[in-house]
Amino acid sequence: MAIQQLPIISYKQLDTQAERERLLWAASEVGFFYLVEHGLSEADLDAVLRVSRRFFALSQAAKEQVSMAYSPHFRGYNAVGQEVTAGAVDMREQFDWMNEEPAPQQLQYDWQRVIGPNLWPAALPPLREQLLSLTLRQTEIAVTLLRALCQALGVAWNALDDSFRDGPYTHSKIIRYPGTEASSQGVGAHKDPGYLTFVLQDQQSGLEVEHQGEWLDVEPLSGSFVVNIGELLELASDGFLQATNHRVRAPKPGTERFSVAYFMAAQLDATVPVLDLPAAMKAKSKGVSTDPNNPLLSQVGENVLKGRVRSHPDAGKAA
Repeated sequence: MAIQQLPIISYKQLDTQAERERLLWAASEVGFFYLVEHGLSEADLDAVLRVSRRFFALSQAAKEQVSMAYSPHFRGYNAVGQEVTAGAVDMREQFDWMNEEPAPQQLQYDWQRVIGPNLWPAALPPLREQLLSLTLRQTEIAVTLLRALCQALGVAWNALDDSFRDGPYTHSKIIRYPGTEASSQGVGAHKDPGYLTFVLQDQQSGLEVEHQGEWLDVEPLSGSFVVNIGELLELASDGFLQATNHRVRAPKPGTERFSVAYFMAAQLDATVPVLDLPAAMKAKSKGVSTDPNNPLLSQVGENVLKGRVRSHPDAGKAA
């Protein structure tokens, strides 16, 4: 039977077996859930949405000063129509940031191109502090969530820790979907590539999740993150956990939608293990891949770079 609403998981209760069982059901049967009681207040989240709106309200010239065209590391601003999903143009503008770190002086591997500094708009100094602070807290939450999932899967709580021993790869974006009659696609149907994704929504609906062949509206729930399982975690669990198709409808003319997306994956030079699940779970696994040498598991950095180039072929061209 198709569900009518995403499951709701309490971060605060993840130290209990009952909540971890609920988490496992949500992650394996739906691939999406609301996460509540995560320690960030509604005031904290509202502040992030407010500074996001302030950024998008800047003049186009001010936003273009931090265009991704100036960043070979795939950071910065993209105007409406500059990103493609599933071969179609997405009707959204966005600003991307990642781990804040210096670029390597010499590249040993092509994928090291994604390592480097972020671009920050001089016209809005608070943006940097608020977004980096959010990322730091989300990473703490994501690590705890991954460990709770490992416990629920019947493997060691730290079974995936070595894959982010020096810190996970994170990628975030603030997004504005303008109302339009030109297209119904805010972002096309897709699955996310990493371990976990968190989405902070404003009060405008539009996110849809595919479940049992139907599209489910993910209505905004105040104070929550919408969390979904990525393909890397699906592979690591041999398909027991579910990476799920999702999309965003463009808002109607005269309206707009804001969201903040956070993506967490293994560190770029990691090899992700295939978890040795208990026999009962193995029997229910979809068997996505039992090969520990699957390049999606052993070439994290290469696959991150491929995804960024596919979405943003012009990144850094004006640098």
